Formats: sequence, C-alpha cells, structure tokens
Amino acid sequence: MTISAPSDPLASFRLDDRLIVVTGASEGIGRAFAECFARAGALVVLASRRKDKLESVRQAIVASGGRAEVVTTDVTRLEDIRILADAVGALAKENDRRLVLVNNAGFGFTKAALDTSEEEWDVLFDTHVRGTFFCSQKIGAMMIARGYGKIVNLSSAWSEATDAGKSAYCAAKAAVSHLTAALSTEWAPLGVRVNALAPTATLTDFTARVMASNPDRAKRLLERIKLGRFAQPSDLLGAGVFLASGASDFVTGQTLFVDGGFTT
Repeated sequence: MTISAPSDPLASFRLDDRLIVVTGASEGIGRAFAECFARAGALVVLASRRKDKLESVRQAIVASGGRAEVVTTDVTRLEDIRILADAVGALAKENDRRLVLVNNAGFGFTKAALDTSEEEWDVLFDTHVRGTFFCSQKIGAMMIARGYGKIVNLSSAWSEATDAGKSAYCAAKAAVSHLTAALSTEWAPLGVRVNALAPTATLTDFTARVMASNPDRAKRLLERIKLGRFAQPSDLLGAGVFLASGASDFVTGQTLFVDGGFTT
C-alpha cells in the first residue's frame, strides 16, 4: 500500500478546530501557552484566580487577532472547577471545536523535608494533583461524550529527578505524571488522549527572582542541564502545540521531558 504525503505537512499542528482551556493562564508558562495557542487558531479559555491578570492576557490575545474567554478559577475549589466546566460546556455548544485541557496551574516549591508543614503539603497537592484530577474529570467527561479530546498536564523534570529541598514537590509532580498514565489507560478507548509535559527550571518572572536570590543553587542546577542554560517559556511551546494538536493523535500516556537533558 502506498501512503501519499500530506500536501501541507504542518497542517496537523494547526489549532483552528480546538477549544483549549488553560489553567494558571494569568502569567508565566500558562500565559505563554495561551497566547501561542491563540496565534495557532484556537479559541482559548483562560482560567486562574486573578481576574485582572486574566483580562490583561485576554486583551493581548484579542489585540493579536485571537479569541479568548476569561473564567476566574481556583483549581483547589471544586465549585470553581464546576463553574469552569459549565462555562466550557456552553462555549463548546456554541463552537464546533474539539476540546483540549491544559492543566498548568501550579507553583514551585523548595523546602527541606523536616521543615515542610502539613499546610504547605496540602496546598501543594491540592493545586498540582487534586486540581489536575478534578479539572480532568469534569472537562474530560465532555470529551468522552464527544468521543475525542486532549489533556495536557504540566509535570516537571522533578517528577524523575531529585534534589535537597524538593521532596514534597517531587512527590507532587511524580503523582501528576503517574496520574497522566493512569487516566490514559482508562480513557484511551473513549477517544481521550492524556499526556504530560515536563520542563526543567523555566525562567518566568517568578523563577528568575528565585534564582537571583540563591545564586549558588541556581549555579548547581544549571550544571545539571546538558544544554547549558535554563529554559525559557518559549522553549515549551512547540511541545505544547504538538500535544494539543492533531499531530499527536497517536500519543497518549506519555510524559514528554523538555528539560535540556536535565534528567538523562
């Protein structure tokens, strides 16, 4: 059998047929994803706790010719997740687009195991793991009803690597990657692909400040990255578009490391 090459080999990477929900979209990696997805043709739903920052992102997307909607959401609150899912469901009825969820909401955490409090542990897992699970559950149900969907979870190189002060964060991100694999097993027969993207330290405004405050640790981490530099948010966009687009339709259950060789 002869298989002819597509006339446009990049067509499967377009997002014109996608409605993409991005949690944690108000700044950093989430904002970079949202703006990139909109430039590639997606209708983007921006979700985070800060309505003012989300509105700034929405205006930037609209000014560039894209489309975006804002839904204020704290992913640690199930009622907020239900409100987000209802808003996404209403938009899905109005727009004939395939659903994609990017579970990006989260924060970095470095603290010695002996000093980590119960409250810090709970907030970490409520945001990274519980929020990822219940956003996937509520929005994934709509994907299952349609017979197609994509979920992209933000894991981390710390899901595989370890370091002093990272035990709680490593545990949370390892849970995200394993949850990704488990959901893919359950939902692949129903048409929903679930993957994770795992970056190394990425120089958002927040991370850059943290690195500047502890230059010795920053130097030690940098020495572990084989490509010799920290990631920029732009380094993650190609992988994000791939996992959100039709180009990755035969990929599920994977954690894709975009870490400059940090974990190898």
